Amino acid sequence: MDKKIICFGEVLWDILPTGKVAGGAPMNVAIRLQSLGISSAVISTIGDDVLGEALLDIIKERGVETAFIKVNKELPTGQVWVQLDEHGIATYDIVYPSAWDKIEYSGAFKHAVNTADALVFGSLACRDEVSRDALLQLLDVAHYKVFDVNLRIPYYTISVVEELMKKSDFIKLNEEELLLIAQSMESGSAVIEENIVFISEKTQTDTICITRGKDGAVLYTNEQFYYHSGYAVTVEDTIGAGDSFLAALIYGMFNHQPFDEVLSFACATGALVASRKGANPIITFDEINLLVKAI
Repeated sequence: MDKKIICFGEVLWDILPTGKVAGGAPMNVAIRLQSLGISSAVISTIGDDVLGEALLDIIKERGVETAFIKVNKELPTGQVWVQLDEHGIATYDIVYPSAWDKIEYSGAFKHAVNTADALVFGSLACRDEVSRDALLQLLDVAHYKVFDVNLRIPYYTISVVEELMKKSDFIKLNEEELLLIAQSMESGSAVIEENIVFISEKTQTDTICITRGKDGAVLYTNEQFYYHSGYAVTVEDTIGAGDSFLAALIYGMFNHQPFDEVLSFACATGALVASRKGANPIITFDEINLLVKAI
């Protein structure tokens, strides 16, 4: 597919009880997009350290463009301390400040985003004003804006999230985030569909996707709802599953596939990632399609 997508935000190491693995939602999305045949690049910042060099090597090995990953000589490469419960569900302690908190706007970034087909970004990169200001400037020149909400306490405010939603063409969030944000915006409903429509109208965003963990996902676009109940897998950990789901969803939408097929493909991709260790296991089209056909 002759498309180019830029992912903006954190690149880091997830420190698990079993060791460290490369991570960060924008990087995870970019790696999965690249594996699906969509050319991708990451805009971020690493530290001038061994962890940063190792991270850069991994990203390059997976075929993602790294020309827009800069080096900060004052701050370390990002790290996140991850705890997993008995179900493989992760909680995060995200070290602050880290190099990716200081992504400084540049003309090169502006040109890259302006010539790409889409910009993917999340709310975590906005916890520091430097990276937030860079993102806001890039959103002004992006052709299609994909917002992966990805709330992490205490690193967000509803006002910033609402501002980003209003600038987006496509919003992806999980069920808990949907309820929290909708209630904060005075929705008054606990029904998923009602809250999706509420946020769509409030933000003037016509495409919204809600992930529901093992229960699949809901996609709302062109005033229609599409549902998938998910795939049953043995969960190893949930790290990066939502990121790969998003990448697969973007892939399907950019391929102009029917929306029910797009959602099925994305759910299968996310489920396969959850069934393996780490955020970026190697997964083939054959494996994804085999799971899709298993239902």
